[in-house]
Amino acid sequence: MMKPLLSWSAALPAVALFVWLAPAAAQQPQQLPTLKLNAGMHNIQAQVAKAPDERQVGLMYRRDMPANEGMLFIFEEPTQQCFWMRNTLLPLTIAFVADDGTIVNLADMKPLSEQSHCSTKPVRYALEMNLGWFAKRGIGAGFKLGGAPFAKQPS
Repeated sequence: MMKPLLSWSAALPAVALFVWLAPAAAQQPQQLPTLKLNAGMHNIQAQVAKAPDERQVGLMYRRDMPANEGMLFIFEEPTQQCFWMRNTLLPLTIAFVADDGTIVNLADMKPLSEQSHCSTKPVRYALEMNLGWFAKRGIGAGFKLGGAPFAKQPS
């Protein structure tokens, strides 16, 4: 009869180490499908977070993001939306966006903060970009974004 190379009691520390390190593997930035949006002459490549688990993770764990990229959060129906920055390493500006693409309000968000930033009206969309992206382009509340999500739906 062959003797096992490693007994269960000897393997236990290795198993415990694996379980302890496993959450670190889950802490990777998510890569979602993208779509093109525009803010006047400025093009945006936005990852789309539609499912609840995609929206919950959002831009967490990302260490950098190209200048004209962001994330568009799409909700099932317009309601007051609130965001925080738990596990988000980048400073961001969020635009809360009405169904027709009009920016309702913007908020600057600090990394790793649990402070809530909410829409001032019910919205279905929120667009996160690098901190200051909107301000550098003179884009504020009332500005209308373009792209497929904001096109009129046939009635």
